[in-house]
Amino acid sequence: MSTKRTKAIPKIAKQAEWEATRKKLLVKEKAMTRALDGLSAERRRLPMVPIDKKYVFDGPDGKVSLLDLFEGRRQLILYHFMFAPVVSGWPKAGCPGCSLVIDQIGHLAHLHARDTSFVAVSIAPLANIKKYKKRMGWTVPWVSSVGTDFNKDFGRTTDPTDKHDGEIFGLSVFFRDGKRIYRSYFTEGRGVEALGTVWQLLDLTPYGRQETWEDSPAGWPQTPPFQWWERHDEYPK
Repeated sequence: MSTKRTKAIPKIAKQAEWEATRKKLLVKEKAMTRALDGLSAERRRLPMVPIDKKYVFDGPDGKVSLLDLFEGRRQLILYHFMFAPVVSGWPKAGCPGCSLVIDQIGHLAHLHARDTSFVAVSIAPLANIKKYKKRMGWTVPWVSSVGTDFNKDFGRTTDPTDKHDGEIFGLSVFFRDGKRIYRSYFTEGRGVEALGTVWQLLDLTPYGRQETWEDSPAGWPQTPPFQWWERHDEYPK
């Protein structure tokens, strides 16, 4: 879903007025940066929960455990990717929003340099994951949790009584101390936006994300949130 072109544009100003206004905004931006630094500091001090249950996933090279997903590193960022029968595009494609997230994951060497691994997990069978991953051109590690209690145990199923039910997206962070595994952090909803640059880049523009929830001047182009998201090969040419 695209927005219609509009004649509404921001106020036009001379350089001096623009600089003065921008500097006022910069004060608020710096305060927000410091506030986010403070939140990150609190996040680093969260207690951890031990994970005693053994989970086995289907990976491209065979069965792998949660410990294996660390690939020997101390930290693991795990994205709960919605790829299940309740998702639009099933069984050939995963969630458009989750696909947008994975599109924005940079080269993993930078995470590896900080002793951190990244993996996506979905309930879809591995064969479906492989085909869709190839279509999207992704290289991120991605395993299947089909047949396991993983989604249910971590609250990522729409029906807690059925481990094969649909999925809910989210982000979990795990820490490893030897062979002991702990869950240190979790977020969902807009908390996952931290994974992507598309939203942050759009926030820098005059029209913003162009979604109806935003506080924008009258006449700004806007459409309902989420509905404009498409898989990157499905946008109108």
